Amino acid sequence: MRLPIHIVTGFLGSGKTTLLRRLLASPALADSAVLINELGEIALDHELVERVDESTVVLAGGCLCCAVRDDLSGAIRGLLGRRDRGEIPCLRRVLIETTGLADPGPIVRTLVAEPVLRHHACCGNIIVTLDALHGDGELDRHAESVRQLAAADFILLTKTDLAPDGRAAAAEDRARALNPVAAIRRASSVDVAELLQPSGDDAGARLSMSAAGELHHATESHTHGAIRARAVCLTASTPIDWSAYGLWLSMLLHCHGPRVLRSKALLHVAGLDAPVLVESVQHTVHAPVHLPRWPSPDRRSRIVVIVDGLPVQSIEQSLAVFCDIEADLQSVPSGGTAAYS
Repeated sequence: MRLPIHIVTGFLGSGKTTLLRRLLASPALADSAVLINELGEIALDHELVERVDESTVVLAGGCLCCAVRDDLSGAIRGLLGRRDRGEIPCLRRVLIETTGLADPGPIVRTLVAEPVLRHHACCGNIIVTLDALHGDGELDRHAESVRQLAAADFILLTKTDLAPDGRAAAAEDRARALNPVAAIRRASSVDVAELLQPSGDDAGARLSMSAAGELHHATESHTHGAIRARAVCLTASTPIDWSAYGLWLSMLLHCHGPRVLRSKALLHVAGLDAPVLVESVQHTVHAPVHLPRWPSPDRRSRIVVIVDGLPVQSIEQSLAVFCDIEADLQSVPSGGTAAYS
């Protein structure tokens, strides 16, 4: 079993530290390691029971907490080595808490592309906090906030108790328009165990809901031009050729790179009875996941691509041509709009 590594991120002041405190207090994280930028960023002193070395402490619940000051890859390899030598408790997962301005893309690329990490660990869920009070303004002004939400598997709304009537709902609608396949939860009531579960079957189920029209497009905004994000949501009834889809995705990422913020597809591959889940974050493509079963009776392929300023028509047309499904490819009707400038 490869060690799952989850990423906890969110814009400055969005509540990452509060969420992390709650996660660390949960028994579900007793066999986990948490990598944070500096131990001083979170008040842990009253919980420390053992210092393993200058950068590592063991918390009262058994969770290991490490400071990452330089190389993330080196920090993870060090944890794996100490675990294998019996110097630290056995780990079942690692959480990485990023800075508020971090782009998850390079972190995912490190986890997927670095040979040692790829052999011993795998990328888990990307958990993003969104401030219900100030999230709209952050999305308007900061490309980092948009990229974080676009990469998310889970979006956790924070400060909902402080938000005026309707503000939290508006933030949720905007987050769903940008990332239709992320699970959106209230941070105050989220199930910690849910955040740590492998995303395969759950992600497939969320993509499956596209058939019911629960995916939304996000329209472009030219107000400031910092970033123009939209979700392109497509379905196809015809089984898709695996090689053709892989070539299309590779070419899309090669040509447009970081402008493709995220893609997620539940594919009905020709010749297979069960679906294949394929995900990418910017340049990085995760290993395909062969799901044991379809999450619903609907057997259509569902493809979501979150792009920065790319024309929707070019995504649709190129996919149709590469996979020879032009007559069958359909855009999921928009259920709402959201602008990101």
